[in-house]
Amino acid sequence: MHGPAMSGWLLMALCAVTGAYCLLRSGGETAEGRRTARAEALMGFGMAAMAVPAAVVTPPAWGWAVYAGLFGAASLRALWFLRRGGHHLHHLVGSSAMVYMALTMAPGGGAAHGGHAGHGVATAGGVPLLTGLLLAYYAVYVLWSGSRLIPVAATATAGGGIGTAGGGWSTRPELALACRLTMGLAMFAMLLAL
Repeated sequence: MHGPAMSGWLLMALCAVTGAYCLLRSGGETAEGRRTARAEALMGFGMAAMAVPAAVVTPPAWGWAVYAGLFGAASLRALWFLRRGGHHLHHLVGSSAMVYMALTMAPGGGAAHGGHAGHGVATAGGVPLLTGLLLAYYAVYVLWSGSRLIPVAATATAGGGIGTAGGGWSTRPELALACRLTMGLAMFAMLLAL
């Protein structure tokens, strides 16, 4: 991800903490909930690794291929589980966006470096139409998940707060929504910085 080092470090820390919470959340879930929490943890940790400022730590050239392969496999997994629920569509879009960013940021290849995508219309930020569509998707997703968070937060406050009746802090639905909101904002920022 290109941009100032401080914002990169903050984004990295935010995504790493979100990924860690999602991983902790996977322990107290049903089978479907565990799959979702683990997919979200992978996304959080992957985004954290991708957000490390390049001026401080330059990833090896093969690192971008590893990102693309890992999130390509995650995309296929999300496509497989899409038959079980609509939330996996969001995981499919997210994993595919990570593949796209990895290919765009890879040195000497991808759309950012004069690839054939768009027949020469590609810029340093990837294929403008695809980047714009992903930005629009994440803008809508952030607004939607934020609007879902408001009523849940009001209900949680009325019920006694975090960690009371209804489970521990790792099973709170408003925290899961906050994590999804955070990752959506982080993905929007990363796409904007391409």
